[in-house]
Amino acid sequence: MTADLIAVVLLLAVAAYACAGGTDYGAGFWDLTAGGAERGKRPRWLIDHAMAPVWEVNNVWLIFVFVIMWTGFPTLFQTVFSAMWLPLALAAVGLVLRGAGFAFRKPARRLAGRRLYGAVFAVSSLVTPFFLGAAVGGVASGRIVPGTEASADAWANPTSVMFGLLAIATTAFLGAVFLTGDARRFDAPDLVGYFRRRALGSLAVLAALAVITLLAAHEDAPHVGRGLTHGVGLFFVVLAGVATLATAWLLLWTPGRWARITAVGVVASAVIAWGMAQRPYLIPTSLTVVEGAGAPATLTWLAIVTLVALVLVVPAVVFLYWLDTQGELEALTDADLRSGGKDGDGTAGNG
Repeated sequence: MTADLIAVVLLLAVAAYACAGGTDYGAGFWDLTAGGAERGKRPRWLIDHAMAPVWEVNNVWLIFVFVIMWTGFPTLFQTVFSAMWLPLALAAVGLVLRGAGFAFRKPARRLAGRRLYGAVFAVSSLVTPFFLGAAVGGVASGRIVPGTEASADAWANPTSVMFGLLAIATTAFLGAVFLTGDARRFDAPDLVGYFRRRALGSLAVLAALAVITLLAAHEDAPHVGRGLTHGVGLFFVVLAGVATLATAWLLLWTPGRWARITAVGVVASAVIAWGMAQRPYLIPTSLTVVEGAGAPATLTWLAIVTLVALVLVVPAVVFLYWLDTQGELEALTDADLRSGGKDGDGTAGNG
């Protein structure tokens, strides 16, 4: 019973990171595709100001995932990190480079330095979610079992590739939806339209990739594929579909706070659907939740720590998000966006 509870906590932590971290990765995706220094100046300036208050705290959810994995399900942790160390190492490098690029590109005095750091930030925002998604796809495909040695087949397979592409599309969708709301909050109507078009386009791509992934899973990951079309897994797939339609409607008419909520609903429902489809396995079809669970005493203490985090950490993080969405952390006017800030040479972004 305790093992099942901790497994649910792990799944919810993954969903939280997919939503919160995914939004930041998506901002990096649109930074990469914004164009040159002049054409991309306003979108990049909005991206900088939208991300600045919360980009570091989003990794709290990733820390939760790792802690729960290595303490609650050590066999899962060992298996995943042994068999797929390469994509996970590349994702870790991307995380570090992404943070460094974002932190250093604004204070850099030379335009060449800003472009270099901005490019590192943007490219890492594309690479990191792909490899994280590929690793998840490797787990879902059931290609790894306890004791599996590292191999390309563990993460370079149809399911992994589709999960990686799905991760990129998901982050692009979330980033565009949240930036649409930020542009509206900062009274920048041209950027509202700019990011709304990208949100709708990425939503269409995401829906198409989701259908292709579902079809590929039936052939390449049959246990998960069947779980996504039956029972609780199907329920959350349908819920994700309803949230998708609601998000599209809201983006067309009122791209504000409710669009953000439904967009998060799309991603959270999809992640939970994947988790429910794998039941009762952590790794289909070789490692069940009960088999992969740690010692009972460890699980009990992990449940207590989770409860403490739920009481102390989660409200603080949610309050920070609320302050950010209310514009309490930093004010930004449309005049600020048009001027591109007070950077001396008047440039912003990586070009």
